[in-house]
Amino acid sequence: MRIQIKLLLCCTLLAFFGCNKNTCEIPDEIAAIQVDLKAQRLDKEIFAVKSKEDVAAFLQKYPLFADRFLQRKHYQTEEELVNSLYGMATEPSLKELAQVADKRFNDMDALETDMETAFKHLKYYYPEAKVPQLATFITGMSQDLYLDDSLLVWGLDFFIGPEAKYRPPFPKYILYRYDKPNLVPTTVMLLSDKYNKTDPENGTMLAEMIANGKSLYFTEKMLPCTPDSLIIGYTNQQMADVHYNQERIWAHFVEKSLLFETEQFKIKKYVGERPNVPEIGTECPGRIGAWVGWQIVRKYMADHPEVTLPQLMEETNVQKILNQSRYKPKKP
Repeated sequence: MRIQIKLLLCCTLLAFFGCNKNTCEIPDEIAAIQVDLKAQRLDKEIFAVKSKEDVAAFLQKYPLFADRFLQRKHYQTEEELVNSLYGMATEPSLKELAQVADKRFNDMDALETDMETAFKHLKYYYPEAKVPQLATFITGMSQDLYLDDSLLVWGLDFFIGPEAKYRPPFPKYILYRYDKPNLVPTTVMLLSDKYNKTDPENGTMLAEMIANGKSLYFTEKMLPCTPDSLIIGYTNQQMADVHYNQERIWAHFVEKSLLFETEQFKIKKYVGERPNVPEIGTECPGRIGAWVGWQIVRKYMADHPEVTLPQLMEETNVQKILNQSRYKPKKP
């Protein structure tokens, strides 16, 4: 993809990013929903222990965390879990990592507010949804996020960002998304899995694109003040590029008859993790199929205001979404 962006960079960025989502307002009926989500800084508590007795007291104080996140039942004895956790809490490199994380996440107010906003929107669309307890931890790069109906755990060591001495063992193009500003959008994307219904019998490229598009749209609706770049994890340059070239990108999918492709290796080339998609162009970012799916879903929802978010997330007929979206992008 030959990106004709340099001469048009300013106007393109203004067209797509000039309307700053950070200035948006939450509707009164959503803002009024009561959600109280304060992070329990368990990373601080565990790295402050002085003895195994302190660890045992920690486990007794936070039984839900011990049962769900630490998977207490998989240890033969409580003593085995205590010893494992004490070894982690006293390991010098992990203690150093915890100190860096504590500095980076010293102020959690903005993150807590964003998560409260997400759950307010969730309860607006799904009134029966539960708000989990929120805890933070240092996992030794073993788990970035954990989420169920009762507990949400942020592995802060994954999201410290470029200044961290120890970083997740991922390629650079994935590592870009492991930073503090990406923490809440990544969490909400994970949350979307619970509500995103798919047809297990449909293994086409289109099905994967729409499934990803629904998750991105869900995240957008939960976090309406969050920039699109953070929702999908693209740089501003990549966002400008794909918007400017969306006509050509879509033409590639159509001309190559990719929408009904069922070969998983080929599907992953367009929807899965890659530094770029050279089949379209060297500057085309990975997961481009997910981005296109997002645009199709957006167009479908814009053309059908009677469709609610829960109805969208329940819809498994991806051909219906594509057809009724009448998605046919043109150059801006």
